[in-house]
Amino acid sequence: MAWNELTAEPRRHHTETQDETSEAETAQGAGTQVTTGKGATGRERTLARLRLLGAFRLEGANGDIPVPANEQRLLAYLGLHNRALRSVVAGTLWPDATEERAHGSLRTTLWRLRRLPHPVIGGDGDTLHLMEGVTVDVDDFTRTARRLTGAMHDQGDAPPPLAALVGGELLPGWDEEWISFERERLRQLRLHALESLSARLTRLGRYALALEAALTCVSIEPLRESAQCAVVAVHLAENNVVEAIRHYEAFRRLLREELGLEPSARFAAMFPYRAKGGTRAPSLTASTPERHDRSG
Repeated sequence: MAWNELTAEPRRHHTETQDETSEAETAQGAGTQVTTGKGATGRERTLARLRLLGAFRLEGANGDIPVPANEQRLLAYLGLHNRALRSVVAGTLWPDATEERAHGSLRTTLWRLRRLPHPVIGGDGDTLHLMEGVTVDVDDFTRTARRLTGAMHDQGDAPPPLAALVGGELLPGWDEEWISFERERLRQLRLHALESLSARLTRLGRYALALEAALTCVSIEPLRESAQCAVVAVHLAENNVVEAIRHYEAFRRLLREELGLEPSARFAAMFPYRAKGGTRAPSLTASTPERHDRSG
């Protein structure tokens, strides 16, 4: 089978215009519509949407496109890596097979994908890639999160909606090693982005949305101190000191129960000096709770 039978042109790198369109799609969440647009030549082309967050879905112009299991794995791999050598794809997706058998499985999978309503995977020499018209929700999320957390972020830009940063776990139930690595990478990126979003919204005085972003981060990882700090920072910005202290104390109890640790001095230093004693002590109680004995 000639690889150029699968596609007439390779998937291009994302441009700024494509980024803006993709972020707009992300903000719409699950209701994103798959539309028809024009390529560089002016010809009409169908856009497909590959969703990997929450569950695997391939959406075409007329609704979801059924994709068998092996074909899902290939589409998911390319959706996460954009481009990959055929030998790498075959060895990753069929690690227990011989090289010859793995390449045979890959050829069969590609042949089956050609039977979909429109091409979704193309080839360029020894490289496989998604077609230009196939967008991926992970790409949209990653661009939004990196723009929010990156050093080059323009503080004058409007913060993205919270919906652009939340969503399901990457391919839940898939236990392949290459999925586990990407799942953790995206989880960490989401946590950092939510904290950054909360900080930006706090500076803008949009406290309700800032608190929602911080609490969403806490719900993902309750023992993450930086996320708990984000919640406290919103309360303090609103001069809700009592709520801030209550949240701090709740985290303090959770941390001691789960890990036998205390919050960091930096966290405690977020609170103003108390009227008596001149020490920073965010506790609502008069005495400091006894620490766990770690000596065993």
